Amino acid sequence: MQTTPPVALVTGASSGIGRAAALALVDAGFAVAGTSRNAASAEPLAGVTFLDLDVAGDESVRALVEEVIERFGRIDVLVNNAGVGAVGAGEESSIDQAKEVFDINVFGLMRMTNAVLPHMRAQGSGRVVNVSSVLGLIPAPFMAVYAAAKHAVEGYSESVDHELREHGVRMLLIEPAYTSTSFEASSQAPDSPLPIYAAQRAVSRDVLATAVRNADDPDVVAKVIVAAATDAKPRLRYTAGSMARRVSILRRIAPSRAFDKQIRKLNRLAD
Repeated sequence: MQTTPPVALVTGASSGIGRAAALALVDAGFAVAGTSRNAASAEPLAGVTFLDLDVAGDESVRALVEEVIERFGRIDVLVNNAGVGAVGAGEESSIDQAKEVFDINVFGLMRMTNAVLPHMRAQGSGRVVNVSSVLGLIPAPFMAVYAAAKHAVEGYSESVDHELREHGVRMLLIEPAYTSTSFEASSQAPDSPLPIYAAQRAVSRDVLATAVRNADDPDVVAKVIVAAATDAKPRLRYTAGSMARRVSILRRIAPSRAFDKQIRKLNRLAD
């Protein structure tokens, strides 16, 4: 029987959802390693050990996972939270910019997963909890690259979960809607902006800013992450917040034409 506290590794733990998740996992009895691109400048959190990590770097990921195992002896839960936002029409983002978003939001998640799985399989247990989004389930006009990355996370996670179950490991998805963080302010602007999209891009920025102002607190998402990390019989998908639950249900049951019309209305797009 395990007598030491279970160990959780949370990427992007210095702010937003990652910070709230790290604190919630501490409260749930976990020893927590949190990562930041610059751990020395991260605000200290009681019970959280901050370590440097660049999820876009193979060597950084390898070294980080080795250090966590050396310090804590094990990794029971990996929370893949680190990510970057991107706004603008799909045509306005260069392939290089899209690659940068995917390198963090998708390939970074894969790097971290591949780094911890040998350890989890060897110990016969573990959970990889991926912070996705309802934008991995629905279209997101003027956030096409970001939505594409989250759709990729959804497909990857569900597929790999089937591969891991026989080894005592699960891969689970957290699907929040908009959350009250700095997401809108820190999202990448398109690197190849086109005048034809300028007016609607500004409208979409306003839609996003309004949604974030009225969004759920990160603590709402953090509670769901703890549930995914600790439930005796975990579900593949966990929606976080009432809006996320409504969107998920509507995506499944609403007629496609009605759903399409609602997407355009919410994003203030002409019929």
